[in-house]
Amino acid sequence: EVQLVESGGGLVQAGGSLRLSCAISGLTLGDYSIGWFRQAPGKEREGISCLTGTPPVPYYLPAVKGRFTISIDSAKSTMSLQMNNLKLEDTAVYYCAADPLRVAWTSRDYDVAYWGKGTLVTVSS
Repeated sequence: EVQLVESGGGLVQAGGSLRLSCAISGLTLGDYSIGWFRQAPGKEREGISCLTGTPPVPYYLPAVKGRFTISIDSAKSTMSLQMNNLKLEDTAVYYCAADPLRVAWTSRDYDVAYWGKGTLVTVSS
């Protein structure tokens, strides 16, 4: 059984930082793109970052590039998202996800294979 369990969300002021983590089990990391989506209230889901391949190659949504950094510790089967210089518009539920195809992060309405339950990030002014 595939399990993706997020942690690290919370409340932070604009300009601050948070680090999200995702504990991954039940799949072979090299066979999947692993990454993060977010969904803000009233907005569509966004694929914000993922890692694909060995060695892993990152993808970033332009809105987060330069502020967010994705990484993976394969030995611990843990993926992280370091989020710096957070903005009000980063407020959302952040989901860890896995899919065989990288296109999952850039295609609208794609049926992503596996999801975590999500963790809320709230950025305040």
